[in-house]
Amino acid sequence: MMIHADQFSFHVTEKTTVAGFTGETTGQDQARIGDALVAFLSVEKPDELGPQDVAEQTAEQIRVTAKRLGETRVMVYPYAHLSSDLAKPRIATQVVDQVVEELRSDAKLDIHRAPFGYYKAYEISCKGHPLSELSMTLTPRVEAPEVQENDAAPESKALAAERTLRSEWRIYQPDGSYVLADDYDFDTHQGLKDLFAYEREGNRVAEAAPPHIKLMREQELVDYEPASDTGNLRWYPKGLLVKRLLEQHVTHTVIDYGAMEVETPIMYDYGHPALSKYLHRFPARQYVVKSEDKEFFLRFAACFGQYMIQHDMLTSHRDLPMRLYELTHFSFRREQGGEVAGLRRLRSFTMPDMHSLVRDMEMAKREFLKQVALCKQWLDDIGLDCVPAIRFVRSFLDDNPYFVEELMQTLGRPALVEVWDERFFYFVAKFEMNFIDTAKKAACLSTVQIDVENTERFDINYVAEDGSKQHPLLMHTSVSGSLDRNVYAILENQAMRVARGEKAVWPVWLAPIQVRLVPVSSAQTEGALKLAEQIPFRVDVDDRDIKMGKKVRDAEREWVPYVLVVGNRELSEGNLTVRTRDGDQLEMTLDAFLDRLATETAGKPQRPANTPRSLSRRPIFVG
Repeated sequence: MMIHADQFSFHVTEKTTVAGFTGETTGQDQARIGDALVAFLSVEKPDELGPQDVAEQTAEQIRVTAKRLGETRVMVYPYAHLSSDLAKPRIATQVVDQVVEELRSDAKLDIHRAPFGYYKAYEISCKGHPLSELSMTLTPRVEAPEVQENDAAPESKALAAERTLRSEWRIYQPDGSYVLADDYDFDTHQGLKDLFAYEREGNRVAEAAPPHIKLMREQELVDYEPASDTGNLRWYPKGLLVKRLLEQHVTHTVIDYGAMEVETPIMYDYGHPALSKYLHRFPARQYVVKSEDKEFFLRFAACFGQYMIQHDMLTSHRDLPMRLYELTHFSFRREQGGEVAGLRRLRSFTMPDMHSLVRDMEMAKREFLKQVALCKQWLDDIGLDCVPAIRFVRSFLDDNPYFVEELMQTLGRPALVEVWDERFFYFVAKFEMNFIDTAKKAACLSTVQIDVENTERFDINYVAEDGSKQHPLLMHTSVSGSLDRNVYAILENQAMRVARGEKAVWPVWLAPIQVRLVPVSSAQTEGALKLAEQIPFRVDVDDRDIKMGKKVRDAEREWVPYVLVVGNRELSEGNLTVRTRDGDQLEMTLDAFLDRLATETAGKPQRPANTPRSLSRRPIFVG
């Protein structure tokens, strides 16, 4: 409903239960204006099918009406009393916010707004001419399927922008030179070729089951959970052990680098002023849960909790760079159904997340290079060869040509670079290491980003040398990326080895069982169990009443790095017969064998096996 008014005024009287859904609630709790078009808005249930479309229609109708009236001043006034079929508050505020944003893009209009979710007293004086009172109902012209599925949150502006952004693709060399990707000779860089094709095509849907799904079940690591939502998996003992080792290693890596570990909640109020704005700037779909009369979203990263801590901290310029880290055992993104397959893309996942406050762009660039080196080391530690991709806003790239040269020197290999003409997301530079799987699809593991928006949005400050408060820049970093996805990449990498006629292998420090003792007969079982007690690594004993050849084949099938055949000679003489994963058979003393294991696992975390030492007592998890 639009009223052309001589005078309009309002003031807030009381909060409702949905107060605070808009970032401008605290900025204008009263107003008095003259000669204005007052637009009373009520967002209804049908608008949830296309909030962006209905907001654009609404802004256009207000703009056209103001022009017809010769009016430049507009008051946008959320007014629930126009309807008895109201939309959810989070969607209503999204629509109102976008209406205001669209109107403010017109420099000829002076836009005011009243807060959402408050009782307000108002006075209005209508001009009384034929066009001074207008009302209309607008409905979405198109449906947004993302909103229809399972009551998901509305699509963010960042997700919509991902489909429309235009960019230039380049291949940079280690010396900092580049050619356009379309002109590059990919003959000796198959990974780069696959990554470029994947990025340009933009198809994330899995056409066939990736081979790691079969492997994750055969190895009894992880499996689907039919009683949960798609993309929420169950982890068996061996798989959880692998994931815990990865968690332990990445946490030690980041803490050694200088980060402080924290823990934050997994759900956040949709009504929080800064968070509701942030959701539209981050390309992710959220799970929504209700508690009493409020709606919360499940976090898709550790960003929110760390922002809140950084906002409340007293940070000096002497503290910078200041790094917070959290291992989020449960992060959630409602990925589209066709994209969820095995461990590659999940709806519930484990994400190590670090956020660094830096003084300025120079400090950000130095930190960026150091963190890229951390990412490279991580991938070396888990035995993966990944393809680097970097995304820049063109203005940042133009302003920092020497930084790009330093970055390429740090990488020491060609990289795919995407250059955006405009910055839509919160970052100006983003680094990724991408694993290319058997289906030629890319999965981002490590990432580092320079964020130029969120310290201001969340009012994060540091005290400068002169005592003034300044907004720092923010670095988003996940040295490993999702650890579930790391397991996917390791398994896919082994599937490629097998396809080449090689044996699948675990890095020794990650193997669920590092050493298996195989008694020649039941007469040596007790001696094998005693020998196992002298091996301070993950060791088990195949004491089953089956032939020794079957025991060795089962150890091969489980990718056990070392198999020790235990007969009377080994028990009496003390020398061991060691079968390695690559097929060698070695004779060595126990001390020499332990030295070998210690060398291969040096600098990596150790955890005990979490399955029974005797295979005869081990259940079968996947039949």
